[in-house]
Amino acid sequence: MHDASVRLAIRVRPGAGRTAVGGAHDGALVVRVAARAVDGKATEAALAAVAGAFGVRRSAVALVTGATSRTKVVEVEGADPAVLADLLAR
Repeated sequence: MHDASVRLAIRVRPGAGRTAVGGAHDGALVVRVAARAVDGKATEAALAAVAGAFGVRRSAVALVTGATSRTKVVEVEGADPAVLADLLAR
């Protein structure tokens, strides 16, 4: 487990066929979620997907900015920076 936290930009793509994390859009990590962008459902699904991709609990992922934007900044406690590099390269 890593003690450090990683702050990163994510680009949420709601309404995808399936949830997936990987790839980059203008330097932000792309998070595809099946949930629609209604009542914060896509944001919550994206935060859960990021937690799963980094192998941390959902409570370790915090939204910093961008609650209503497709591009958000999140902070992941205990994240391995090498995992981020791998996800961006997909």
